[in-house]
Amino acid sequence: MFSLIGFIVVFGAVFWGFMEAGGPPAVLLQIAEFIVIGGVAVGSVIVAAPRKVLASLGKALKKAFVGGGYAREQYMELFHLLYELFSIMRKNGEMALEKDIDDPANSTLFSKYPGFLANGPARNLLCDSLRLVISGSANPTELANLMEEELATHDEEARRPAALLSKVADALPGLGIVAAVLGVIIAMASIDQGSAVIGQKIAAALVGTFLGVLLSYGMFQPLATKLEFLCQEEGRYLECIKTGLLASLHGAAPIIAVEYARRVMFSAERPTAIELEHACRGAKSDEEAMNAA
Repeated sequence: MFSLIGFIVVFGAVFWGFMEAGGPPAVLLQIAEFIVIGGVAVGSVIVAAPRKVLASLGKALKKAFVGGGYAREQYMELFHLLYELFSIMRKNGEMALEKDIDDPANSTLFSKYPGFLANGPARNLLCDSLRLVISGSANPTELANLMEEELATHDEEARRPAALLSKVADALPGLGIVAAVLGVIIAMASIDQGSAVIGQKIAAALVGTFLGVLLSYGMFQPLATKLEFLCQEEGRYLECIKTGLLASLHGAAPIIAVEYARRVMFSAERPTAIELEHACRGAKSDEEAMNAA
């Protein structure tokens, strides 16, 4: 939503300033320039990127427009889940989680945390890691290395759409020049039609350069930057899972293990230690009271 507001401000300021200077807005509506720049940009992306990267670019762009990263509520949901998992592991052992880990979609435990359950990368990281713990296939040190590799791979994959969009942004000023040159060629071919006609065609050609620069620095580069920020936030969220789980496996009490995870968060969403302890232990106490009843 904020991205859309930002684009309204960018394009609104450009057109408002142009009209304030006495420029007729209709001059900027050169369909041919849009076709050349847009068509070449789309074709270049198709040539440059594999189909799977194009698919991820579409998803990333949707996230850039409608997503705002991870909110405090999503982190608190994660911490509630981690605290409950670590408490079960400490009280009943890792084997008590086997059925939940093998089929999280039908788990009564995970069903209480729908936001986490819908987060594929986070769910897979936690469940795959706990599955290795339950089976005894990896000790905490080995698991730390495995999780680090998974996080690195996820980060590299998640940054592909932003990198592709950034390359498109770098190319757009050049594509604007291509459109402008084509317009100049048309203008030169009409040189016998008088200065008024040539002036209009030159103005139309210069719109191509204008569009290329504006789309690059006013639209595509900001979008690429936002995608990079969103990748960083997703990486932090996954890092919370890794840090909390490893702390628990090294013997930390459930609330301390969750505290380890809390320290990994960015400060804007991070709850205080007291808020976290009250939320986790309060939720646990309510659950125990309901079970007792």
